[in-house]
Amino acid sequence: MTTKPVASPPRWKVAISTWLVIYPTITALLLFVGPFLEPLPIALRSLVLTAVLVPLMTFALVPLITRALRTWLHN
Repeated sequence: MTTKPVASPPRWKVAISTWLVIYPTITALLLFVGPFLEPLPIALRSLVLTAVLVPLMTFALVPLITRALRTWLHN
């Protein structure tokens, strides 16, 4: 029995779903962690925020949004 490979969703749908997760996540991080990072230089603030954001997106949020929007992404 052979299985048909699942086609990748259109890039514009991937971009929208990523934005739906990344915008509120960055906003929340800036709201809750931003004040603690304020004394740091901008490069170090960006380093800390991305060090938290990238793993969070990769291992938790992108899989969740992909599952939640599965039907829309593949239609």
